[in-house]
Amino acid sequence: MEPIDQRHDPGRDPAGRASTAPDDAAARLQLFKTLGDNTRYAIYLELARSPRPLTTAEIADLLELHPNTVRPHLERMRDVGLVSVEVAGRGDVGRPQHRYSLSDAAPSLGLEPPVLPVLARMVLSLAERLGAGAADAFAVGEREGHGRSGAFRNAPSSLEALVSDLDRLGFDPVVGGDPDDDEVAVVAFANCPFGDLAERHPDLVCSLHHGLVAGFLAEMGDTDVREFCSVASRTPCQVTLVGAA
Repeated sequence: MEPIDQRHDPGRDPAGRASTAPDDAAARLQLFKTLGDNTRYAIYLELARSPRPLTTAEIADLLELHPNTVRPHLERMRDVGLVSVEVAGRGDVGRPQHRYSLSDAAPSLGLEPPVLPVLARMVLSLAERLGAGAADAFAVGEREGHGRSGAFRNAPSSLEALVSDLDRLGFDPVVGGDPDDDEVAVVAFANCPFGDLAERHPDLVCSLHHGLVAGFLAEMGDTDVREFCSVASRTPCQVTLVGAA
């Protein structure tokens, strides 16, 4: 059999792969048929609401199901193009962790705001065009951090409050320490909810994040940022805090 010329095949993307975008009625019907299952629909809702990709175990916990029950549903959803999967780090038993999120082909059911990523890209491009720099972004993030801290006035510590807020925002924070200094804590960000925006505009986006953390802690009053390592300096990004005991 001779190879098929895929250059003008509307069912394939520019790289020659079979397209999963629901442009035709049959593909879209498959997506909605898949969501006709109650468990898969529940998984869809959790992924739509989550600010970050979720592991199989996290989805199972949210739905109060066993991971072995959730796993085949995720595979089916991936097969029809509803979810995307990425491998990040390793799980508790040393295996790579698979994190799931809604794919670009997933239909909008009014839960996720597809316009917000577009708006974010445009605002960042506008900021660069107007000459905004890292200091401007830091100031904006700092102001936002001041405001967000208000919900944590009764938190046991600034560190716990910050970690809780960062988790809400989808940074998947992991706390470590300095064995030689009990007052130093290192918070690594296992996930970046800003995604490709941080890669495209690292000065602005990472400075927004830095300012957010600094403003939050300044308002709490007992912990300071010693060092903020962005996507430009290390992976994963992390912040070193002092006075966090």
